[in-house]
Amino acid sequence: MTTENEDIRRVRGRVKWFDPVKGFGFVVADEGGPDILLHANVLRNFGQSSVADRAAVELDVQSTERGRQAVTVHLIEPPDVSETGGLADFDDIDPEIIRAAPLEPARVKWFDKGKGFGFANTFGRDEDVFVHIEVLHRSGLADLQPGEALAIRVIEGKRGRMATEVCGWEMAIKASDL
Repeated sequence: MTTENEDIRRVRGRVKWFDPVKGFGFVVADEGGPDILLHANVLRNFGQSSVADRAAVELDVQSTERGRQAVTVHLIEPPDVSETGGLADFDDIDPEIIRAAPLEPARVKWFDKGKGFGFANTFGRDEDVFVHIEVLHRSGLADLQPGEALAIRVIEGKRGRMATEVCGWEMAIKASDL
């Protein structure tokens, strides 16, 4: 093990904020101490382009001259549903139907964080899939980029096909290998 690697520690914490446009954000460690810089490249290596505020994370962290920085993301858990609020579109749908929906490969058509929604297309289907920002937050994400590869759970909702869960394509592949 090199001297550099000896300074790396596994840390659990919560995302303070992350801005995919700026390409970074900060994590507050459960153990306290200075904020931890989370760079977009480290997050992309995990298979995501964004992460929701208040999401729980497990990171390898290294102390540098500029402060503590994440070098590897091991785990992202979405914020508690009680923190993000509910989504009325799912109120009248049996939770078993939502949980039973299979993950489908998809690409982001467009997503507007300001408006709080966007659309994706699933492989082999012409219909758009509505993606609400609360679904992103419940999935541990904060934003989506056009063309981004995803895996989504889709149900037929009041307004057509709707995503109930969203994850990065790489994360879906890792989960299916378990």
